[in-house]
Amino acid sequence: MKLTKLLTTAAIALGLATGAMAESHGGKTKVGFVFVGPVGDGGWTYEHNKGRLAVEAEFGDKVETVFVENVPEGPDAERVMTQMALDGAKLIFTTSFGYMDPTLNVAKKFPKVKFEHATGYKRDTNVSTYSARFYEGRAVQGTIAGHLTKSNIVGYIGSYPIPEVIRGINSAYIHAKKVNPDVQFKIVWAYTWFDPAKEADAAKVLIEQGADVILQHTDSTAPQAAAQAAGNVYTFGQASDMAEYGPMPRVSSIIDNWAPYYIARTKAVMDGTWESVDTWDGIGKGMVGIGEISSAVPADVKAEALALKDAIASGAYAPFTGPLKKQDGSDWLADGETADDGTLAGMNFYVEGIEGTIPN
Repeated sequence: MKLTKLLTTAAIALGLATGAMAESHGGKTKVGFVFVGPVGDGGWTYEHNKGRLAVEAEFGDKVETVFVENVPEGPDAERVMTQMALDGAKLIFTTSFGYMDPTLNVAKKFPKVKFEHATGYKRDTNVSTYSARFYEGRAVQGTIAGHLTKSNIVGYIGSYPIPEVIRGINSAYIHAKKVNPDVQFKIVWAYTWFDPAKEADAAKVLIEQGADVILQHTDSTAPQAAAQAAGNVYTFGQASDMAEYGPMPRVSSIIDNWAPYYIARTKAVMDGTWESVDTWDGIGKGMVGIGEISSAVPADVKAEALALKDAIASGAYAPFTGPLKKQDGSDWLADGETADDGTLAGMNFYVEGIEGTIPN
């Protein structure tokens, strides 16, 4: 535990080393980013950091950005945010679900600082929330997965059993089942956002259980590498394109595009128009992208997946459209009925056909 604290303190010192300098550069707006993983993870944090770099490119010497990576969710996060605020940050993005309560706690101490929390649901006068409708991308992935599997077993690596992850599992399953009635999902919970060893082990377990397609809601490329080593296993990039593993095993991806949001919210702080809002955008507004579908996917399957993407983007189709039942067989959505955002935001159940229970 002492080592963890020392490492966290060192990370704060490194990430905020430019803090004192900011005060001497009059007129600059300092923007802070708190990252749960390393900026080189090739997934979630990598894309958030691309958004940070886009802010620098957009505003040049009018802004200064600082960041700390590998910040555990909990008290360490609160210390990092506090230090950023003390060092003059006017806007702080906290980029993981487990930062929600620490963000609110620190925001109360610094009412003049604006905070933006990713994937959470609690706001305050100086705290906004933002997330992407990743489940829209999962619908596209599920469609491809249902077509590609020969064993009829699709593996899914879950991070934590929170609504965001459960939505993704349900969406992928619904759409895999539509194109392949015999498909089964096997789910392994890694209980981490970023741990390459655990993620690789989860992928290997799923492959041993017969999965020949693997989806993931964890941040590293380790499942891609495990699938590549196994051979004849399809995967999908998570949060970032992970195209270095294409055309096999990675056949497509969900890409998180945070740059436009980060630029807009930074500009709002700079011009004094920032307000506390809740943003939840998807494919249509470009916050969720679908990576190139590789040559390993048959042309007709690719066409079907892209048509689904376009229908979601235009609003012609919603991934959670009835008739749908819950796992226990009870009715959920009637024929043609679509799920409301409140239900989706708090989703804590599997849809009918998924085996197993959701951990507490």
